[in-house]
Amino acid sequence: MWQFNSPEIIFGEDALSRLAEKRPRCPVLITDVTMVELGYSQMIIDHLGSDIQPRVFAEVDPEPSIQTTERACEFMNEATPDTIIALGGGSVLDVAKVAWFLYEHPSVKLDEISIFDTYSPPKSQLIAVPTTSGSGAEVTVGAVLTDRNSRRKVTVYAYELQATMVIVDPSLTGEMPRQLIADTGVDVISHAIESYTGAWHNDFSDGLSVQALRLALRFLTRSWADENDQGAREHMHNAATIAGLAITNSSIALGHALAHSLGAILSIPHGRAIGIMLPYSMTYTVNGGGTRYAELARQLGHSAGSEAEGLAELLNVLQTLFNTISQPSTIRELGVSSTEFEQALPQLVAGAAEDHQLLTTVRVPNEDELGRLYRCAYDGLEVDF
Repeated sequence: MWQFNSPEIIFGEDALSRLAEKRPRCPVLITDVTMVELGYSQMIIDHLGSDIQPRVFAEVDPEPSIQTTERACEFMNEATPDTIIALGGGSVLDVAKVAWFLYEHPSVKLDEISIFDTYSPPKSQLIAVPTTSGSGAEVTVGAVLTDRNSRRKVTVYAYELQATMVIVDPSLTGEMPRQLIADTGVDVISHAIESYTGAWHNDFSDGLSVQALRLALRFLTRSWADENDQGAREHMHNAATIAGLAITNSSIALGHALAHSLGAILSIPHGRAIGIMLPYSMTYTVNGGGTRYAELARQLGHSAGSEAEGLAELLNVLQTLFNTISQPSTIRELGVSSTEFEQALPQLVAGAAEDHQLLTTVRVPNEDELGRLYRCAYDGLEVDF
């Protein structure tokens, strides 16, 4: 038995106008300093109405930490909001989701949150407003936070982390820099591929995965190349949320387990980390058999009679796209020295081995294989095991 989960989603031009209908009594806005500087936080306040003044927490860091999340929860406890509005990219959304959960369930500790438990209905609502087109965090039931003390990423899952309402307004993506467009777009692609080929794929998520992948492959390059191509940006914004729904109702897999650890240990932005690790994880998975890469390649219009052929078609598409948008294909290209890599390798392996996404991958590597995968990704070597 499975279930399909989705918040109410408002999308398209002028979607922000729906905020005026909510009329919150005591709202809190969770965001970061960039959203304040760009004037986006003021846009949210203006849409709420002149008689409603939210309290603003704008301290979310680019790689969201457990410590920041705890401060955001303390802020909510002081303000006692009936509505929390999360404005920003995946970092802001993940902090707001977990802080909201802890605010609603003060007796539950962060490391006790589980998707296998049921919690009381919330008294407040969370409205998620994404400003980047990648993480899908606005619709997911998970969040990824960094523990600064242990230098590892902690993944939290619970159905109660899913926002009440999501506003996908393309006007909020206008200030995304080119590198961020590339990084977040690669994240969309990785979500689509892993949700379709992972162990928890299902009939309901498959269509979302394929459509998100089709949109990203068609519009990411256009969005990256031309800042005035508003149509491409709107399609990518939609693709991010669609892929987010796909992973919410299936999951991600090995590539993300490898990327989470890589990002946490070597301070690499998530989109670049997953862009590097995804092709190597795909090859490793196909080498074990029982995969769906040929089927996915055919969904994109390619001829693939075997899993190896399907993998080759998909990797060719990814390599061409990543080259176009100047994404690195190896860890070495990120400027990580061989000495730094070797010193970090035990931590990289340990972090990946503890990642929840190993539970949802078709072929689960042991620690030796995890190390070999990282070595392949460092030097661009073929995964032949």
